[in-house]
Amino acid sequence: MKKFRKTLLLLIVAFAVGGVLFLYWPLYQRSVPPADNDKPVDVVLVGAGIMSVTLATYLQELQPDWTLQMYERRDGVAEESSDGWNNAGTGHSGFAELNYTPQLPDGSVETKRAVEIAEQFEVSRQFWSHQVREGRLGPPSDFINPTPHMSFVWGEDNIEYLRKRRDALVKNPLFYGMQFSDDAAQIKHWAPLLMEGRDPKQHVAATYMPLGTDVNFGVITRQLTQGLQRSANFGLHLGHEVTALRRNDDKTWNVTVKDLKSGKETSVKSRFVFIGAGGAALKLLQLSGIPEAENYAGFPVGGQFLAFTAPAIAERHRVKAYGMAETGSPPMSVPHLDARKLDGKPVILFGPFALYSSKFLKHGSWFDLYSSVNHDNVVEMLSVGAENLDLVKYLMSQAQLNDDDRQAELLKYFPTAKRGDWTLVTAGQRVQVIKRDPVKGPVLQFGTEIVIDKDRSIAALLGASPGASTSPPIMLDLMAKAFPQQIAAGWGETLRQIVPSYGQKLNDSPALTNRIRRMTSETLKLPYLEVPVPGAQPPQPSDPPPTRSAPPAKDARNQQPELQAL
Repeated sequence: MKKFRKTLLLLIVAFAVGGVLFLYWPLYQRSVPPADNDKPVDVVLVGAGIMSVTLATYLQELQPDWTLQMYERRDGVAEESSDGWNNAGTGHSGFAELNYTPQLPDGSVETKRAVEIAEQFEVSRQFWSHQVREGRLGPPSDFINPTPHMSFVWGEDNIEYLRKRRDALVKNPLFYGMQFSDDAAQIKHWAPLLMEGRDPKQHVAATYMPLGTDVNFGVITRQLTQGLQRSANFGLHLGHEVTALRRNDDKTWNVTVKDLKSGKETSVKSRFVFIGAGGAALKLLQLSGIPEAENYAGFPVGGQFLAFTAPAIAERHRVKAYGMAETGSPPMSVPHLDARKLDGKPVILFGPFALYSSKFLKHGSWFDLYSSVNHDNVVEMLSVGAENLDLVKYLMSQAQLNDDDRQAELLKYFPTAKRGDWTLVTAGQRVQVIKRDPVKGPVLQFGTEIVIDKDRSIAALLGASPGASTSPPIMLDLMAKAFPQQIAAGWGETLRQIVPSYGQKLNDSPALTNRIRRMTSETLKLPYLEVPVPGAQPPQPSDPPPTRSAPPAKDARNQQPELQAL
C-alpha cells in the first residue's frame, strides 16, 4: 500500500510539474539575431491577407514616404482566409444574416448590430470604389458582383419573426427596399432551387434585398498588393515566417523573420508592427509579451462547404439565401445556399458544416491551440468551455457527420439536389476570440477585436466574421487608435477623399445614403435604390420591374423604381 501511495504521489508531482512547464513555457526568451537596419522601417505588417493589405493601401496613400515591409509565411498572397474558396464571400451588410437581429424577450427585433454592419459595409464600398478610380483595383466584376441577399425560414414562429425583422429593418434608410413574402410562387421567382421539389404544404417565408453582393476577397487582396508593389517603399516577403518580437528601449520593435526555404533568421527594426495574420495573430500577439495580450485566448472552428460547379446548376441560383442557425451553433455556421463567382465561373456553395481542428490556420499546425494556452488564459478557456456546452456538443455532432448527413441538410434548402452534384471543400480556419471582460468575466466573442498596446507601437486583429467584408472600416478604426496625431495633423482630409462619408453615419440621413450609394454603385457597377427623402419631391412612377432579377443596365442603375412610391 505504501508503495502504491508513493507511486501515486510521484505521478501527481510529475503531472503538476509538467502542467507548470506547459503553462509557463518558454521559461526564458531565446536569443535572436540583432536588427540588420539601424534606421527603423516605419511599418512591418505580418500576414498578406485582406487586413494587412488594406491597411498598407491606406498608409501608402496617406504617407507615401513611409517604408512598409510585409511578411507572409505562404508562397502567395491571400492563401488563407482571404482566398475566395476559403470564405462565403458575402458582402456582409446585415441584409440576410439573422444572427445580427435577435428577437428580444418582449417579441421585438433588435436591429442595432445589423445597422452597424450595414454602415461598415458602405465604408468598404467607398474604399473599393476609390481604389478602382485610382487604378489599384481592376474591373469591378473581377471582385464584386450584384447578388441579392435572402433570408429563408419555415415554421410559423420563424415566419412571424422574419416578418417583424423586415418591418423593423426597413425603417432604416440602409435597408430601404427589403421585401417580405410567404408566397411560394414569389419565393420561387426569387430563388427557384429553394422551392423546386419542396412539399407544397410547407409554409415558408423569405426576405429579398436586391442590393446584396458577392465579393471575392482573394482577388481584392492580390490586386491591391500589385498596386502596393509599384512603390519602392513597399517590400513583400513571401515564404517568411515571423518567429519573434522584441521591444526595444526606444519603443521600436525588432521583428525576427525566418526564411522558410533557407532556414535563416534575420531581424528588422520597425517603428510600428501590425499583426494581421488571421488565426495566427493570437500566438504572435503572445510572442510580443505586451500586457494587453494576457486578456485573450482563442477557440478555432473550421468549416466545410458543398460546392456545385456544373453550369446547369450554378447558373440557376443567383442569390445568397441564409437560414437560421441551429441552437448552440456559432454564427459562422448559419446555413446558406450561396451564389458565388470563383475563378471567373458561377459556383454554388452550401454550408458551412463545422469542422473541429486544433489548427489556427488552414495550413497551420495541429499544436496551434495547445501552444496558445498559458498561465494567463487557461482559467478563461476552461470557464468559457463550461459555459458553452451547447457549442461543444454542436461541434461534436458536426464531427460525426457523413456525406448522407450532409445531403440531408442540403435537401432542406435545395430539395432536388443529387448526391453526385456536389463535392466537399474545406474552407479557412476561424479563431473565435475568448476575452477577459472586466464586468462579464471571460466571454466567447464573435466578431473582430483590435488589440493595441499603450504605446501605440504594435497592434493585432483577432477574430472572424464579418471580418473581410468590413476590413476598410476596421482598419480605419485601427488607424484612429494607433495614429491619432497623424489623423489630426492632415490624414483626416485624405481619408475623406478615400471614404467620403468619413466621420458620418449614412443611416442618419437618407440624402447622404443616396449620394454615397449612387457614387459607389456607379463605380462598382452595382444596383441602386433611391431612398425617399422627407420633404423632397417624390419620384414619378415608372414601368414595373422585369419579372426576373438581373444586373441593371448601364444607363439605369436605380433598381425597382416602383418602390419610390413608398
